[in-house]
Amino acid sequence: MKLEIKNQDLFIEKAYINGQWVDADDNSTLDVLNPVNQEIIGHVPNCGAVETNAAINAASVAQKKWKQTPAKEKASILRNFYDLICSNQDDLARILTYEQGKPLAEAAGEIAYSASFIEWFAEEAKRIYGDVIPGHLHDRRTLVIKQPVGVVASITPWNFPSAMLARKVAPALATGCSLVCKPAKQTPFSALALAYLAEQAGLPKGLLNVLTGNAQSIGKALTDSELVRKLTFTGSTEIGKILLKECAKTVKRVSMELGGHAPFIVFEDADIEAAIAGAIAAKYRNTGQTCVCANRIYVHQDIYEKFSEGFAREAGKLQTGQGFDPSADQGPLIDEAALAKVEEHVADAKNHGGEVMLGGNPHKLGGLFYEPTVIKNANDKMLLAHEETFGPVAPLFSFSTEEEVIARANNTPFGLASYFYTSDLAKSWRVSEQLEYGIVGLNTGIISTEMAPFGGIKESGMGREGSKYGIDDYLEIKYVSLAGIEEPL
Repeated sequence: MKLEIKNQDLFIEKAYINGQWVDADDNSTLDVLNPVNQEIIGHVPNCGAVETNAAINAASVAQKKWKQTPAKEKASILRNFYDLICSNQDDLARILTYEQGKPLAEAAGEIAYSASFIEWFAEEAKRIYGDVIPGHLHDRRTLVIKQPVGVVASITPWNFPSAMLARKVAPALATGCSLVCKPAKQTPFSALALAYLAEQAGLPKGLLNVLTGNAQSIGKALTDSELVRKLTFTGSTEIGKILLKECAKTVKRVSMELGGHAPFIVFEDADIEAAIAGAIAAKYRNTGQTCVCANRIYVHQDIYEKFSEGFAREAGKLQTGQGFDPSADQGPLIDEAALAKVEEHVADAKNHGGEVMLGGNPHKLGGLFYEPTVIKNANDKMLLAHEETFGPVAPLFSFSTEEEVIARANNTPFGLASYFYTSDLAKSWRVSEQLEYGIVGLNTGIISTEMAPFGGIKESGMGREGSKYGIDDYLEIKYVSLAGIEEPL
């Protein structure tokens, strides 16, 4: 299939190893499908352990020279990479929409978001500072320097195939690391396009490798390798736990951005219209397929009816359609399993007394489309209260006190994102400090930016991406003790 993009060089049906575009050793391939209609977009190599080990070896060799490259030179290449992403934004967005299904405008926003991480860490590459610590003896001086971890393995998801890769590639390259990347099987073309642009930006061969194919065999080769010193993963908590166990065998550094189950709390003193707008943004972005999606919307009993009516009204304005329809702001779910989970959660909510205010059925468009859905009278017995839905279903819970809602919000093993609306300054501080989440959105439903540390606590992961803190995950701290510095007589 020929995609409707201006720069056809961006659509690549090869893996990228050591600066070469290659097929799988056995020439086997995987189909990549458009979730809108299940048509085959293209094919990618079905790589396995052999190709992965070749990529690891190439990355190890390339990294030895890259780590010695001056920071200003690394920053310049990353800046070129950023410029190329920006100049190819429209094509990159179209590739993303073809393989992931999200509306084109939303895809373009993701490309801009991806580029922002490249730009940010291009600048941070020049600011990897160490320390000089006062000596503990007369003839001693103590230095602290920061050095790159080494070869980094990256495994990224399908819901933000460009952004999640950029968030890992940028700090890794900025610090002097090299990468072997495994994109999701559903969305490989966005990763391959970024690799092509990195090559055009002047990135030396071997530093960035992209492997498509068998997740299990590629993942095992990455975790088994002693040359790979860090693994960064964005995906489900279930898979994250398996990878953590496998990485323990060689004591790798790990960054884990795992599942979430975000509460969205609306207090009685909130600006209701602002809270509705924030909840719509937090719930229905990418058709509810985000790890920071508002999964549980808690509304104070005094404003519950007013909020519910307003929220359902605004959700009813959302337009569902294929991503290239300019009127669409909701796309399809990614696959049949995702659709089945949404249907299960809605049926369970009905069985436990939930009232469907809006939607509640597969969309008339058929396929993987599902109606934006609002469930009133949600309760803690529902699956919606305990499991991440990853779809366009908004359950509305009622609460009476601050203490009650904080306890219910925190009653989950997850701890990625949370949101709340209030006009009370004291409450703003109290609730922000008591919510057991790595991210808190106060009077906003939009929380992602390259300038802030993104990551969770509890079973939502470890490590941070973005901001000045994000670069530390790719650095080792080395202490150098200088002796023999005698003072003159």
